[in-house]
Amino acid sequence: MTVTIRTISVTCTRPGGFNLTIVRVNTSEPGLYGLGCGTFTYRHETVAQVIEEYLNPLLIGRDVSRIEDIWQMMNVATYWRNGPVINNAMAAIDLALWDIKGKMAGMPVYDLLGGRSREAVPVYCYAESGDLDELVDQVKGWMARDVRHVRIQLSRDPAQAASHAPQGAQDGYYIDPQEYCRRVVRMFDYVRTRVGDQVELCHDVHERVAPSTALWLAKRVEPYSPLFLEDLLPPDQGMWYRHIRCQTSTPLAHGELFNNPMEWEELVKERLIDYMRAHVSHIGGLTPARKLAALCEQFGVRMAWHGSPDMSPIGYAVNLHLDMAVANFGIQEWPGVPEPMAEMFPGCPYIKDGYAYVSGKPGWGVEFDEKMAAEYPCNKEKTPWIEMRLPDGSMQKP
Repeated sequence: MTVTIRTISVTCTRPGGFNLTIVRVNTSEPGLYGLGCGTFTYRHETVAQVIEEYLNPLLIGRDVSRIEDIWQMMNVATYWRNGPVINNAMAAIDLALWDIKGKMAGMPVYDLLGGRSREAVPVYCYAESGDLDELVDQVKGWMARDVRHVRIQLSRDPAQAASHAPQGAQDGYYIDPQEYCRRVVRMFDYVRTRVGDQVELCHDVHERVAPSTALWLAKRVEPYSPLFLEDLLPPDQGMWYRHIRCQTSTPLAHGELFNNPMEWEELVKERLIDYMRAHVSHIGGLTPARKLAALCEQFGVRMAWHGSPDMSPIGYAVNLHLDMAVANFGIQEWPGVPEPMAEMFPGCPYIKDGYAYVSGKPGWGVEFDEKMAAEYPCNKEKTPWIEMRLPDGSMQKP
């Protein structure tokens, strides 16, 4: 007997400082449902509307086993494709259908993808401070917990940064790209000298510098053996990676802003990056993500799925199931799960001794407390980094 989609519901909630979009797909089989995450935290209501007003009537009555066919239909249903709103809406449905398939098979999703390639998933955690000694202490704190991969970032007081802005400057977070790069080099030198080479260090540039400056930075940090530099450039400047690649051995990670396959195809085929940082829901879900991982494997690019704090534990579980299964896994970002969120999502992934683990239960192995979610409403407060500005007051990519 064919199991079909009966209803689709959307819940938006904010248990940990970011707006989350969670989808539940109920089936014609009593008690059988799937959960998906379509979190685009800055446009959560728009994603919810796409699901409720457009995808919901399109999908009711469809066979839940036909995941590929449903994904392709959703992808062409809007005619214009590959935007972050529609991709997240599609991803939420897609992930819920994979959850259902795992539950029907009595298997965790990683078994549906070919089974485990590893026993657990190595992760990198965050260290950030405006004080270098405090930054070193944070790195050593992670090392004491057997975490061997740490992202190091230097924070800066926005008020101090704005003091260099011109008269009449608008509000915003002001950054001098040249000064920023010099600080990053000093940071790597200071931290590496004090923690030794028993920990892998990486850094996220957030596209804050011009291409030639990005090349300068990549060359200057090479002696400190970084795990990678992330997002040296925005996606629209991706071909500059050719020039960077031929002048430095510093590993490069890129991709959290990708929505369209055309954004990653040449970078992968020409082996211009070392780590693929795509965000699973922003590219449309597990269905396209597993194809991206297979493409990257053919060209020696390792997977390092984006795993920022503005995701739900369902999203973290999706990353980890992929990590468990694919041969070309590299490293997984792990921001930690705050207590209200962990309670709201029973069975959420966890870390121990530098490794992340999933529950191993069928599907994603994560549940969702909708009643608790109602106690944490979303808001529309402005994110401070939206107005990142250069010293002269002009806008800069964050």
